[in-house]
Amino acid sequence: MEGVSRSGNESDVVGELLEVIEMVGGYNGYRKTQRKECLNMVRRLKLLVPLLEETREHDKPFSCEALNYFANLKKALLAAKKLLKHCNYGSKIYLALESEAVMCRFHAVYDKLYQALDDVPYEELGISVEVKEQVICFLFLISFKVNKFFLHCFGVFSKLMNESSLFSHVQLYCLADLQVELMRMQLKRAKRRTDTQDIELAMDLMVVLSKTDDRNADDAILERLAKKLEMHTIADLKDETLAVRKLVKERAGQNADSIQQIKDLLGKFKQIAGVEETIVPDGSVSKKSLQRCQTMLVPHEFLCPITLEIMTDPVIVATGQTYERESIQKWLNSHHRTCPKTGQTLDHLSLAPNYALRNLILQWCEKNNVELPKKDTNAGSDVASAQLIEEISSLVQNLSSCELNIRRETVMKIRLLSKENPEHRVLIANSGGIPPLVQLLSYPDSKIQEHTVTALLNLSLDEANKRLIAREGAIPAIIEILQNGTYEARENSAAALFSLSMLNENKVMVGNLNGIPPLVDLLKNGTIRGKKDAATALFNLSLNQGNKSRAIKAGIIPSLLKLLEDKTLGMIDEALSILLLLASHPGGRNEIGRLSFIETLVEIIKNGTPKNKECATSVLLELGLNNSSFILAALQYGVYEHLIEITRCGTNRAQRKANSLLQYMSKCEHIP
Repeated sequence: MEGVSRSGNESDVVGELLEVIEMVGGYNGYRKTQRKECLNMVRRLKLLVPLLEETREHDKPFSCEALNYFANLKKALLAAKKLLKHCNYGSKIYLALESEAVMCRFHAVYDKLYQALDDVPYEELGISVEVKEQVICFLFLISFKVNKFFLHCFGVFSKLMNESSLFSHVQLYCLADLQVELMRMQLKRAKRRTDTQDIELAMDLMVVLSKTDDRNADDAILERLAKKLEMHTIADLKDETLAVRKLVKERAGQNADSIQQIKDLLGKFKQIAGVEETIVPDGSVSKKSLQRCQTMLVPHEFLCPITLEIMTDPVIVATGQTYERESIQKWLNSHHRTCPKTGQTLDHLSLAPNYALRNLILQWCEKNNVELPKKDTNAGSDVASAQLIEEISSLVQNLSSCELNIRRETVMKIRLLSKENPEHRVLIANSGGIPPLVQLLSYPDSKIQEHTVTALLNLSLDEANKRLIAREGAIPAIIEILQNGTYEARENSAAALFSLSMLNENKVMVGNLNGIPPLVDLLKNGTIRGKKDAATALFNLSLNQGNKSRAIKAGIIPSLLKLLEDKTLGMIDEALSILLLLASHPGGRNEIGRLSFIETLVEIIKNGTPKNKECATSVLLELGLNNSSFILAALQYGVYEHLIEITRCGTNRAQRKANSLLQYMSKCEHIP
């Protein structure tokens, strides 16, 4: 092909590509839900640096073919940069809720990179054999199409055999075959790891975003979600607020339901941290907030680092940082023991008034004719806090009273006190309330048992209390109430086991203490609320491999199948989520194989809601990858045409699962 003179712009194109790779290598704040995928992509992009550096040293003119190659590579790298930037600065909640859509974007970027590098003009660009091998390594890492990659490797290796003595014919053939097999195994393992993480995160989000009762039991996984999404500090919440505002503006009214879910969940995270702020529909701060916080006018050192509002009562914490008294007190009352700005652990919780700064603020306000917001004095608050501590101490003492009525009334008050306020949960535990409550679990009075197990459920929403409750021996007594208590006591016992089993050691303990069978019984025979509580607890417990076996032996699969058949319960997604976990267990697959389960799955894939179809397709894929007879059975029930429909109209996750199923079907024998 005829050469073209290299202009300044053409010479710079390689430098631009290197700059893109260097820029994405500088991102370091990837959201946790996509962090591993982002780091993998950056690592793979860096494999292209030797290729581009050798190309930049090549001083001959580029042909039209080479220019077209660089143009396509630039498009692919810019797409990668845009995606990585989104995963670095975007809303953490959005990236979690739309994780499947984001994963599809990763696949699309890899496809663009693959196509751009599929036919590199090695000879024209003067690329060495060593760099060619590195390009092959890059293609190996990003390829998602085994057959296509195998053929490509054979073609490239054939070229290398003519130019290099590094490999013999047999060595090259074996290496290509080995790489393809390794890639197949690695992708299969990676797929299963991702699916497990996806389903756990999805279940957490499902429970948090659905209000089924008034017990606030979902606060337990709300705190767990905040940690998973790394949104448990003031700085994290500020960054997320800015990202959500930007998202609201970008969407301009589109996907209103999804945006509202994101804003609601962000609000819940802020409540846990003791921070409140309003995001209005256009993505800006509410008018009320703007009036209170004129951050563009007030000197930065006069603003509270938490609320970004001018301080009226500045106080100094143990690290030497200054905050508005009300905002830092909320932070401390929410059981935080760190400095919000520095992240350091506080040596003590004393707050020292910063009189010097307050005088400077007053002088500035007088000079600029600014009126400080009026706030209540803290004297009354301090008195109320002391009274609360005294009241709780008295209640804890009354838990050991010899009079039945006093005990019953006391545990009822503790149940109410611990229901909504995180500070109360900490105070009750610090006052020694957990040991006598655990003892009352075995008290021969149904009402006392009911109030006690519910109080412990509320207290377990605090992370430190989870360990303390388990350490005091509560789990066996809770399981006993789950078996023999009143309906409400059984339901709240299931919710308590769910909350306690957030800790892995408690998952094992519940399983070893035979807590799975009564949960399965509640799933089968309980009220609707009881079934939901049992399903949530069983899902969480089944993340442990040993508990999967226990649940299968306890008869969970027939119970789950009944939930699928009874559409009035509205628990199809919950049942399928648990079944997806059990389908990865050999015993689970065998149990499913003895039931008319595949026909039910196909029926859901055909007529269910979009989310139902997504879950059912995921379960069928998990089953089919381990036993092709499940796929053949599904085909007999007519699943093929419904999977085709899902690839066109399903959710992002459903489309990906349906495509994987169809691809797998095409490789199975006896399938046309």
